[in-house]
Amino acid sequence: MAENKSFSEFAPMPNAEGYFGEYGGSLIPEQLLTVMQDIDKAYQDIRQTPEFKEELQELYKYYVGRPSPLYFAKRLTEHCGGAKIYLKREDLNHTGAHKINHSLGEALLAKHMGKTRVIAETGAGQHGVAMATACSLVGIDCEIHMGEIDIAKEAPNVVKMKILGAKVVSVTRGTKTLKDAVDSAFEEYMKDTESTLYAIGSVVGPHPFPMMVRDFQQIIGEEARDQIQELEGRLPDALVACVGGGSNAMGLFTAFLNDTDVSIYGVEPAGKGLDTPDHAATLTLGKPGAVHGFKCYVLQDEQGEPLPVHSIASGLDYPGVGPQHSYLKDIGRVEYISATDDQCLDAFMILSRKEGIIPALESSHALAGAIRLAKEMKPEQVIVVNLSGRGDKDADYVAEKLGL
Repeated sequence: MAENKSFSEFAPMPNAEGYFGEYGGSLIPEQLLTVMQDIDKAYQDIRQTPEFKEELQELYKYYVGRPSPLYFAKRLTEHCGGAKIYLKREDLNHTGAHKINHSLGEALLAKHMGKTRVIAETGAGQHGVAMATACSLVGIDCEIHMGEIDIAKEAPNVVKMKILGAKVVSVTRGTKTLKDAVDSAFEEYMKDTESTLYAIGSVVGPHPFPMMVRDFQQIIGEEARDQIQELEGRLPDALVACVGGGSNAMGLFTAFLNDTDVSIYGVEPAGKGLDTPDHAATLTLGKPGAVHGFKCYVLQDEQGEPLPVHSIASGLDYPGVGPQHSYLKDIGRVEYISATDDQCLDAFMILSRKEGIIPALESSHALAGAIRLAKEMKPEQVIVVNLSGRGDKDADYVAEKLGL
């Protein structure tokens, strides 16, 4: 068994400039840099106050329904014929995904900063719904930018955002998906940074957002660490989570980074195949570059411009990735693998039919990776999968895709 290291080895990351190794930072105009520094200072000050911490913890417990269960998927395990598979049930959170964890944190931060509006982007709509929910709860206006293609694909979430009182802006330029929604939201935010907070939906963007979203999400791994020791009497052999921007993955991984006997896997979208241009496997096939104000691995052309990307899961359809993931890849602490659209759909149906749990297409990538790994592992070994969201939003699309 490898020697465990002190958690303090990873805890100070990022550094004061927002870098995880060579990745991260704030590659943004001077005007926006000052705004981000103000947000960083406010976050560092406010997060330590008893009022903020108590309010957030109470909301996690009584509003979100935390801790989310860690569920032993017995029939899925039997189907795979290998390692035990446990599911961290973030799909049972209020609003149906892990996104509510950081959305509440960001909405409360906006309130404590005296902001009157939050602007956000969304891909699959889960961050949009969670942000609209959090803003409704704290009494702040909410504006969500979403690609036209994703609006058509994730119609149930669009309706929810509108019911919750959010203004939904359809982004019709470029690829009409997540990257362009981020661009659009940032441009609108720049018109009024005084009264508005831009609430990024993943561990991406300029500092302090990769740090801030990770901090709000790490409750996932902290709970899972305690739960698996209660259930199995030890830590798991492997962790698995899907990676687009990477917030649910960092939420699970952070509490285990220094447990070097725990293998960690991030599953990227291979789309129609890694040998085609229709994928979003940034860490697998990308190279270091910059996107949306920070340095990370990027799928890019010869001029360094982000390439169009594809995934059946709108929430993973992004040409960049969180800077901490980029760093963890380089040092070899996390292994990044991939799953195709077809493998994702297979995992979606397997979990639905074996366990009566309909997963989000994003989470189905993690399941596909876990199913593959479990078959290669021994029956006494244990895998924890972050089931980051439920598949209500995807049910009609999958039914049409599979002819159900």
